Amino acid sequence: MLWIGSAAFPLNNLTRVEATKLSPERGAAFLRFLKWLAFTAVVYVFFMAAAENEANVTENGQPVFILFLIGLIGYFVKVLVEPAKPILAVETAGGSLAMVTLPSVEELRTIAAQIVHAINHPDAEFTAYVHELNNYNGPVFNQNGAQNTGIRL
Repeated sequence: MLWIGSAAFPLNNLTRVEATKLSPERGAAFLRFLKWLAFTAVVYVFFMAAAENEANVTENGQPVFILFLIGLIGYFVKVLVEPAKPILAVETAGGSLAMVTLPSVEELRTIAAQIVHAINHPDAEFTAYVHELNNYNGPVFNQNGAQNTGIRL
């Protein structure tokens, strides 16, 4: 039995164990950036058209727009410079996917080799503890289906 967080996976149900690096979705982040930029521009134009005769409101609206624009650019730059994250992907015959993150791909490859050895040798036992990491996903998250996040520890 393989335990990942509170989820238990029977070893004979595993179809794939892979240690790799997961790259951030930069293309999707760029599309989100463009979507929010367009939304901000539409709101700004609507706000300026509604406050056409009031000079005081027009002057107060521009700093808010600029701050929001700076925040959007900051988010986009953060996603662009984010490095690829090492993951251990464990996939089952039922289509569910569990991922474990560690700072090093080599540590994950060692754990993957131990899992494969345990699958091939049912008498074998091993223990590997992954402690809490300080990142936005935590040490373990489960995905079921297409990019849907399940349990996050």
